Amino acid sequence: MALAVDWHVVGAVAYGVLVGAALFWFRGRTGRQLLAALICFAAVVVWWWSLKPSNDRQWQPDQSRTAWAEVQGGQVTIHNLRHCDYQTELDYSCQWLTRTVDLNQIEGVDLFMDYWGSPLIAHTILSFHIQDESPVAFSIETRRQKGQTYSALLGFFRQFTLISVVSDEQDVVRVRTNYRHGENLYLYHTTATPEFARSLFLNYIGMTNQLHEHPKWYNAVTHNCTTEIYTLKSMKTQPLDWRILLNGKADEMAYQRGMIATAGLPFKELKQRAWINPAARAANNDPDFSARIRENRPGF
Repeated sequence: MALAVDWHVVGAVAYGVLVGAALFWFRGRTGRQLLAALICFAAVVVWWWSLKPSNDRQWQPDQSRTAWAEVQGGQVTIHNLRHCDYQTELDYSCQWLTRTVDLNQIEGVDLFMDYWGSPLIAHTILSFHIQDESPVAFSIETRRQKGQTYSALLGFFRQFTLISVVSDEQDVVRVRTNYRHGENLYLYHTTATPEFARSLFLNYIGMTNQLHEHPKWYNAVTHNCTTEIYTLKSMKTQPLDWRILLNGKADEMAYQRGMIATAGLPFKELKQRAWINPAARAANNDPDFSARIRENRPGF
């Protein structure tokens, strides 16, 4: 049986051997050792910048297509809107739908915060209210190839591209609350006006189309689910804050800035009551999943 070769490991070992050999060859000659090390480092930098993101890979089934949209006047037609039906986290079937949204029917936007480990790090999802229709959710994620799993460390080294997953909540929210283990989701209603929500929705559509046409590298610090939000035109007026990087605190930041509805509660109590996992599990296959997870939730 042929053994799989991890070329990343091979390259790292080869680089180490090359640098070690150069330093040994020029031992006792500090200037030449430094020059050899700089040449080796420059070679790595050139190789690094030569890496180009691509949409042409063998992707995992739930990320096999990228969403895109057409805007005609006040109508936005979204293609490849994802709806996956889960039996388990890894056992699912996906439909790729086409849906038209009337911008005038967008009433507001909600924020989901997903925690799976450190309270300083979270995954953010924004979901837009559509009058008399189910919400449309946007989740900026790492796009993973078949057999690839997420690694925060590898997230610094051009191992993943970004994907804008456009979905309904019974997919992108429910998989995290009901089928993955160790993830906790919190749901907040924002104070965004309908006008601002429509502007932000169009910004998301623009970013989604851009990623569909021009793939972009994910970076765990500079290009992730939260920092990308703050590159959008509607959000550029927001002042910079360390909690954009340590985004597990982004809900606290939004609370302090008046960006989420508080129902008059202190932040600690609001967050406790924003936890939706039990409600999501109870509403699992309910067609009114989105309404059920908002029942009796402060701020709604």
